[in-house]
Amino acid sequence: MIRAMGITHDHKVETGIPLESIGDSKYGWSWVDFNEASAEEAEQLDHFFHFHPLAIEDCLHVLQRPKVDYYEGYEFLVLHALDPETLNTEEVNLFIGDKVLVSFHHRRLKEIDDVWNSLAGRAQNRKAWARGPFVAAYMVIDALVDQYFPCVYAVEDELDELEKQGSRESVEVLMNQVFDLRSRLLKLRRTIVPMRDLMYRILNSQHIQGEKEPRAYFADIHDHLLKLAEMIETDREMTADLRDSYISLNSNRMNGIMKTLTVITTVFMPLTLIAGIYGMNFAYMPELEWRYGYFAVLGLMGLLSIWMIFAFLKRGWFK
Repeated sequence: MIRAMGITHDHKVETGIPLESIGDSKYGWSWVDFNEASAEEAEQLDHFFHFHPLAIEDCLHVLQRPKVDYYEGYEFLVLHALDPETLNTEEVNLFIGDKVLVSFHHRRLKEIDDVWNSLAGRAQNRKAWARGPFVAAYMVIDALVDQYFPCVYAVEDELDELEKQGSRESVEVLMNQVFDLRSRLLKLRRTIVPMRDLMYRILNSQHIQGEKEPRAYFADIHDHLLKLAEMIETDREMTADLRDSYISLNSNRMNGIMKTLTVITTVFMPLTLIAGIYGMNFAYMPELEWRYGYFAVLGLMGLLSIWMIFAFLKRGWFK
């Protein structure tokens, strides 16, 4: 689907205009949105707008890294939106010209719809339209970045809950939860860090040198991305600490189990020796014919076990 809106010179918004009216002199600037475009609709990027073939190729082939390319008369941005449920990324492409903004994405996105509806409702807002297509581009980028915050906050809430329930769950369950959180944080990091680098590159680009207002807008988004990146790194460090703590706790538990088994084995070793000796089928052995030999051997075994247990207690092996 292709939808278009035009902003007239007296700052009125007209939506649902045909694509052929984009260059009409009545409009100060326009926004064209390619939403789940078909192959025929995607061809308009070349036939109608005459964008660079490399930029069009980046639109049609997804999983591009966030970037900005400067072409004659317009800038091309590759951005990433986040699915809050799966944390998978969705590519959003923006062509920012002097009089037109073109957005291209393969899946319907709530962020784009919200910005579209917001702009459509701002009739005669001269301050909002002062920067032309840049306003809509900034609002799209800002909406995409704002969507990152709930995703990061959700992981932080799970991390806090994991710390609280640490004493009630088994180590195996806790370790699985920690590794799941680290996997989700890695997904977030793969999206947010490249977007942060993109904003840094735009801020230090000569294309907006000397223009304080655009720089302030991009600096605000860059600050948000810096905060998100720091939150992710902090959370990754916390999960690493939790992982190490759980591994140490599991090792201590294993050491305790091994200590108990060792003590039991040590106690029964001399008893097994005595039983093994008297289990041999020799005809002439001491005490075989003694009336109280059986009870004497059992008593010796009992006394020996008690003596060894007290010796282990004195050495602190059961602490």
